[in-house]
This record gives sequence, C-alpha cells and structure tokens, in this order.
Amino acid sequence: MTKETKQPPLIDEEGAETTNPATQKSETLIDPSHLRLSQNFAESVDVKKALLTVPVRKPGRQDFVRVHPDESYRLETAVLELKEDRETYLVDPAMWPELPGEIVPKVLFSTINRQGVLTLWPVRLPSADGRHDEWSRSALDAATMAQKRWIRVAANMGLGAYEVYEAVGNLPEPEWPDVDFPKILRLGFRGRYIDSMDHHVVRRLVGEM
Repeated sequence: MTKETKQPPLIDEEGAETTNPATQKSETLIDPSHLRLSQNFAESVDVKKALLTVPVRKPGRQDFVRVHPDESYRLETAVLELKEDRETYLVDPAMWPELPGEIVPKVLFSTINRQGVLTLWPVRLPSADGRHDEWSRSALDAATMAQKRWIRVAANMGLGAYEVYEAVGNLPEPEWPDVDFPKILRLGFRGRYIDSMDHHVVRRLVGEM
C-alpha cells in the first residue's frame, strides 16, 4: 500500500504561505448572478424520462383522460381476466381455442391522464352475436369522445352504465410520450402473456395447481 505524498505549501516571494493559483482563480469566478437558476431551467436541461411501466386498467373516476387518436395505438384482441386477482392477461391467438369461456374480446386503448400517466384501457367488444351490455357500450362511447377532448368516466350503478363528464376548462392537448404501441403493449403485459398450456394461469384454471 503506497503512502500518499503530501504536497508542500506554496510560498510567496516574502516567504509567506499562499494558496494554489488555480484554486484562487476558480474562487474568483464564483459569481451569484452567474449561478442563479433561470426561469426556464427545466426546459434548458435536456432530460428524457424513461417509460418503464404501463398500467392496464380503466381510468380512475377522478381522472380526466385522453385516448390516442391514432388507430395504430389500439388493439382489438382477446384477454383473460382473473377477477379475484384483478389482473388482465394477453392471450396468444394459438391459445384462443384452448380457453373457451375464459377469454374475452376487448379493445386496448392507449390513454393518458392530466398527470402524464400512460395506461392501457381495456374495453369489452360486442360478442359474436352482436350483444353488448350498457357498461361496455358507454365505455366505448367515452373512449371515442376522449380522442378529441378531455373526459372523466364514472360508474353509475343505478343507471347500469358509465357517465361521462367533459372538462369545462380550455385544457391543453396531451403530450404523448415518444414511444410506439408495441412497446406500450410489452410494458403493459410484461409477465402477463399466455402462450402455452404450461402457463401458471392455465394450469390454475384446469386444476393442476
């Protein structure tokens, strides 16, 4: 282990100890007006926020939301819902015939709220015979409205459907994150994709575990 060598102090012409010229120069540059934060500090610092999580859920009853107007940011597919666990699983098409009565046709909308939280909103599609309950019908209507304006969705148990409230203020347009839909889908269903009979959810449903 080498011993650190201590630098001798600097001595001026008269024999007095002095400071390092480089340090002395840097200290003279400490100007409060130069160091003060500007009003546009946040804009001047280029920081890109990484998207790591995308919840899969309907909007909160107190959240004003928008739905991405681009059709490429939504998907009509089949999902499996575990009601007790409140979890939604994406199901590979090859597995659809293996799970009759368990999968549900839904459209997944890319949604964002006023706080900038990106989510996937699953809304049930009409069944093969065209039947559609009022909960699903009103949710689809709300999602269509949300493509152009900020709305809030609240369940009305007496009505048996969702009520939609439009924001009365002149709210700015949403700032969508720079991320494509495939990535949104992967983040939303990370660890929740059923593609084989060996999946723990399938084994649970058939009584193997």
